Amino acid sequence: MKKISKVAELVYNALLEKNLENPILKGYNDISEKERELLIAKHIYKIMNCLNLDMYNDSLAQTPNRVAKMYLNEIFSGLNYENFPKITFINNKIKSREMIIIKNILLISTCEHHFLTMHGTATIAYIPQDKIIGLSKINRIARFYCNRPQIQERLTKQILFVLKLLLETNNIAIIVKMEHFCIKARGVSDANSRTITSSLKGLFKLDATVRNDFFSHENFS
Repeated sequence: MKKISKVAELVYNALLEKNLENPILKGYNDISEKERELLIAKHIYKIMNCLNLDMYNDSLAQTPNRVAKMYLNEIFSGLNYENFPKITFINNKIKSREMIIIKNILLISTCEHHFLTMHGTATIAYIPQDKIIGLSKINRIARFYCNRPQIQERLTKQILFVLKLLLETNNIAIIVKMEHFCIKARGVSDANSRTITSSLKGLFKLDATVRNDFFSHENFS
């Protein structure tokens, strides 16, 4: 079994303190991964059976096992901090104080209210202090918090807070634009709407010039 890294533990405790962590019960490691997989498969089987599906059909027989593995290893893997990405930093020896922007970060998550997909993109910017992070690590952190049942508002704040904490800079901003299948595929069945959330800290919130520069890179249409 993997151990939770010191960085992951730092992030988890900080999110708890700020009431930004997902409603995750303690005791995740009380059950082995194999036991957890079997339990999930068992309950998926029961759900499918309640829907009057023929669980002896060749196409359906292995679906509970496939779903269990998918939940644990892929779309809900962010519930386990053992999977928190390994983070590397670069000392800001060149004293860069210019805005760094990463656009079109792909986000795929699951709405915690209906367990339907929500997907979209994020734009993240920060002004470095003493640290610069490897660009791919920003994508990996965003993906980690996507890989759990989510609401978009919390997801936006989590990504910003974790990057703020790890980069040790208050000057950071994020915009998240997502389409929700709980809106597109059910209920109001609106296939055209998008939800946009943002969070700004430091100069991005206090300095109009910096804020306008950041927003100028966005297309809200």
